[in-house]
Amino acid sequence: MSKQPLIPPKGKVSLADYDPAYTAGIGAQADVQAALDKDLLRLIDRQEVMYAEAKHALLIVVQAMDTGGKDGLITHVFRGLNPAGVEVASFKAPTTVELSHDFLWRVHQHAPAKGLITVFNRSHYEDVLIARVHNLVPKDVWKARYDQINAFEELLTASGTTILKFFLHISKDEQKRRLEDRLNQPEKHWKFNPGDLVEREVWDEYMEAYEALLSKCNTKTAPWHIVPANHKWYRNYIVTQTIVAALDGMKMAYPLAAPGLDKIVVPD
Repeated sequence: MSKQPLIPPKGKVSLADYDPAYTAGIGAQADVQAALDKDLLRLIDRQEVMYAEAKHALLIVVQAMDTGGKDGLITHVFRGLNPAGVEVASFKAPTTVELSHDFLWRVHQHAPAKGLITVFNRSHYEDVLIARVHNLVPKDVWKARYDQINAFEELLTASGTTILKFFLHISKDEQKRRLEDRLNQPEKHWKFNPGDLVEREVWDEYMEAYEALLSKCNTKTAPWHIVPANHKWYRNYIVTQTIVAALDGMKMAYPLAAPGLDKIVVPD
């Protein structure tokens, strides 16, 4: 690969074409640490302007296989931001109440208001991933969801929300290493979920499901980014760069001061 692999609009995706260990020829974290630190400061600055201006919203969707680094990414990229302007929504198995509504109902409630950044740790895409792989709904139901998701995301973007979607792409060998790491270190035992081994048995089925959603739900207004994630530092570097670039593209500015502020004297 000669460049950072981002999916162009339209086209069938084969994950075999994307190397999860790719680092663009960068040898180590130390080589990009200064740039990453600078981008994190820019991210803090842009978020303050977004919160003050309250004209734009940013939705960040993070998907990955188990141990793919969703929590680690969120911890590293969003540290230092004003917590009043950021929400992280994690979607687990739906509740009885959620199942009594359409599959997007619980998700739409967490879409960001203007001025806010919302991060989906897993998302509405679980309904064309786990629901497909484990036959939780009939095939005609999950197949219809691709178009429904595209329509939902189009609605959000038409309402002023910028959507960035990141698939953290790790290899099966790297997942094995991370699972073993959790088993071998007592302080990481709490992170080990035996259910991850069940999901690992259907790795190939998940890859097919990911290829389908990456192909069918990659649009100009809500693009997918395939992020090589075997190296955590490169994952953080690329995602931070992409978010800052999106915020820069919004051309935001602090609101104008109220008239007469220059004449106000704060009393003793």
